[in-house]
Amino acid sequence: MNRSILISALLATLALAACDKRTVVNVPATPAAPVVVPGPQGPQGTTGSQGNEGSPGATGKPGESSTVIVMPPASAPAN
Repeated sequence: MNRSILISALLATLALAACDKRTVVNVPATPAAPVVVPGPQGPQGTTGSQGNEGSPGATGKPGESSTVIVMPPASAPAN
């Protein structure tokens, strides 16, 4: 009985040691998009022409009614 336990322990140890380890494959990350780096600053351009002066807007007329319309809140859809 003692020998059978010893032999089974040895066989179990050999069987576990003989198992191949799984190969881990590391997938490389996708390369990042190239980063655009601005180059040296060029010479300053010429100053643009001055814009024209705008005309003033027309004055509106006062309202003729004091009626205020208040919309009720929307009801929830029926399920």
